[in-house]
Amino acid sequence: MTGVGAGAGAGAGAVHRDPLQVLREYRNLAPWNLRDLSALVGAVLDASAITPINAAARAQPSERTIRFYVTKGLVSPPEGRGTAATYSYRHFLQLLWIKLRQMEGATLATITKEMQDQTGDVLERRAAQALGASLLVPDRLQVRSRGAPPRGKSGRALTAWIARDAERDTEMPSSWRRIPVGRGLELHIEAAHPLARLGPDDTALAEAIRQAVAKLMPHAGT
Repeated sequence: MTGVGAGAGAGAGAVHRDPLQVLREYRNLAPWNLRDLSALVGAVLDASAITPINAAARAQPSERTIRFYVTKGLVSPPEGRGTAATYSYRHFLQLLWIKLRQMEGATLATITKEMQDQTGDVLERRAAQALGASLLVPDRLQVRSRGAPPRGKSGRALTAWIARDAERDTEMPSSWRRIPVGRGLELHIEAAHPLARLGPDDTALAEAIRQAVAKLMPHAGT
C-alpha cells in the first residue's frame, strides 16, 4: 500500500513486536457477532492513527455496511443467519483490508477485483504490513461497542484481561471513575482497569450492575 501514514503507536524505547504475530492474536477472539465485529475493526483502525487519503472513508464500518459487503461478495457470508450469525477471523481480515484500502482511496470496484483471488494468508500479511508497529495487541485496544460488552470468546478474553490487570502493583498511583448505579449503590472503577478502557459506556455498565444485583437479590430493588 502507498499513501497511508500510520502513527508511531508506541513510546520511545518500546519493544516492537512483529505486526503479523500481533494481528494473529485477534484470531483467538473469534467468532464475533455483527456488532462486535464492527466495533473491533473500527477500534483497530482508530488506534492505528492512520490518516486516510479518502477523507470520506469512515474508520468504523456500520453493521449495515458489513451486510452490504456480504451481498457484494467482498465479505464472505457469515455462519448462521439473522441474530445467530457469527463472523470468523477471515471475516475480520476481509473487513479490515477493505477499510484500509478505502482509506487509501481505492473504490469498491477496485477492491472487489483485488480480493477475488486473495487467500486469507495474503490478506493477513498485507493488513499487518499496512498497520505496522501501530497495531495494538488486543488487551490494549479500546473497544467501544454500542450496548452490552463483547460476548463469547471476546467476552472471556476481556474477563481474563481484568483478572490479569488486577494482579499489577497496587502501590501505583491511579484515578477512579464513579458510576451511580442506584439508590445506595455506586460502582468505582480504576481508570487504568480494562473494564474502563475496553468496556461499554457508563450507562450500559450501570444497567449491567443493576441486572446482576436484581438476580442476586430478586426481592430487593436498587
